[in-house]
Amino acid sequence: MNLVVDYGNSSAKVGIFENDQLTEKLVFEEETLLKNFLQNFSTENFIISSVNTNAGVVLSWATAKQKFILTPSLPLPVINQYATPLTLGVDRIAAVCGARQLFPDSNCLVIDSGTCITYEFLDIHGCYHGGGISPGLSMRFEAMHTFTARLPLVQAAENPPLIGDSTETCMQSGVAYGLLGEVEGIISRYSAKFTDLKVILCGGDTRFFENKLKGSIFAVPELVLSGLNSILVYNVNR
Repeated sequence: MNLVVDYGNSSAKVGIFENDQLTEKLVFEEETLLKNFLQNFSTENFIISSVNTNAGVVLSWATAKQKFILTPSLPLPVINQYATPLTLGVDRIAAVCGARQLFPDSNCLVIDSGTCITYEFLDIHGCYHGGGISPGLSMRFEAMHTFTARLPLVQAAENPPLIGDSTETCMQSGVAYGLLGEVEGIISRYSAKFTDLKVILCGGDTRFFENKLKGSIFAVPELVLSGLNSILVYNVNR
């Protein structure tokens, strides 16, 4: 049994795996609850990926025979060709490893729709090259409110009108269709450059995008957890 932890900015996602199969997912909003869970859950293998807290502390809570922290020096089941690996977010590389496990014989474009939208490209040979980063859905609304004098802070709408008839609906239209246009444009550019491209969507705003994007998109909300498990298995078997 494997236990993986993806510790993000606002919560910790925990995945329990039997081999490559995710059998249970838990989310902890409070660190004390995560600590209590880890100290009372025994597992064979454990890995922690953190962008927000001291991973070494979380590692000390886990009861496991083999324990790992995802760092730039940890061996990966992909070839990392990123020019500045020390600055690469651990959640980004975990998502790439998840894509490699799903589609080992294809070029992959991973789109993680979270606080920021990240685009990650993994080629058919298992080489990760990098991608792009742009503001996410909520960040765009917050930026318009913060950097203007009169625009309000509004929330995204599930199906905003194309032609807004109020300040609120105009902002919802601009953000939604502007972001969809960006994502579709980037997919189109990658598809023109690389054959047999698999486009994989993950992240907190997956539901907003999955039914609005054109073409064949694979929505895998728990891609980061699956990627962490593949990294864990790779290191356990080394």
